[in-house]
Amino acid sequence: MKKIVPLILFCLSLCLSLSAQKTISLYDQLAPNSKPSNLKDSTVKYGDTPFVVRVITPELTMYLPEKSKATGIAVVVCPGGGYSGLAAEHEGHAIAKKLQANGIAGFVLKYRLPNTDLVNNKEFVPLQDAQRAIQIVRENAQKWGINPHKIGIQGNSAGGHLASTAGTHFMKEQISNPKKTSLRPDFMVLNYPVISFADNLTHYGSRFNLIGEMPSEELNKIMSDWQNSEKLLKALPVSAEKVKEYSNELQVTSNTPPTFITHANDDDVVPVQNSILFIAALQQNKVPVESFFYAKGGHGYGMDNPTSDIDWIGNCIKWIKNLK
Repeated sequence: MKKIVPLILFCLSLCLSLSAQKTISLYDQLAPNSKPSNLKDSTVKYGDTPFVVRVITPELTMYLPEKSKATGIAVVVCPGGGYSGLAAEHEGHAIAKKLQANGIAGFVLKYRLPNTDLVNNKEFVPLQDAQRAIQIVRENAQKWGINPHKIGIQGNSAGGHLASTAGTHFMKEQISNPKKTSLRPDFMVLNYPVISFADNLTHYGSRFNLIGEMPSEELNKIMSDWQNSEKLLKALPVSAEKVKEYSNELQVTSNTPPTFITHANDDDVVPVQNSILFIAALQQNKVPVESFFYAKGGHGYGMDNPTSDIDWIGNCIKWIKNLK
């Protein structure tokens, strides 16, 4: 009997852990701006890293903390991938699990990509999914043990662009909102984010995927040449109006949410100036901002920068918990 009791407790613990993770669709029917398709979501592997390259059904995967640890805080997590895919494991689920372990509910967003073969009005589609995610979490806050005034958004790389778009464009509702639910995140966490779409600052792949105009077949050929794609995309024209609209350092107001932002100074994919400009805009508008910069680390390290013993997400979690 003594040997059976620990086994029972382990099984109960495992069941509780599994019940805390659940995936739900963002929409009951075809997602807005999606074209009808018989295709399914698709994931490929780059080395050992899985990369979602096609999203037909946008979803939220919930990581709810144990009730005894729950803080009532929630974060929608947006993986990056240049708006051409989603690094959903190390920039999504790993971060959500870390938040969960610290009493913060994590919601990994599998958002649709701006692919003209699959969607109309492609520039609005990722933001629609981010706004819908915030809407779902806020409208289900009581059921999930969440404070509806403590729902933030986190993003990495292009996911950081999406998160900062959600935090600066929330008055432009891109989804049906019959309950008039606030789509404003209460705070933002941005990890090596794409912020600006301006020349010589932006990640050209992210910019062109979101607002560029080119048949997807031709764009895919350019993107497949990853060593030269940035140079090739830089030479392609984009709308100056859309560049301004989606350069989020230009969209900050006094109502932009408090922000935690981190970046590596030697990032050669998304220049660190993206974060510096956003911090300056936040400070100019008297929005609380906390920043953390690594001397080294490059781009795409997710939660764990191998060049440093300092844990950015540990500092971030303390910041989140101290927000009023």
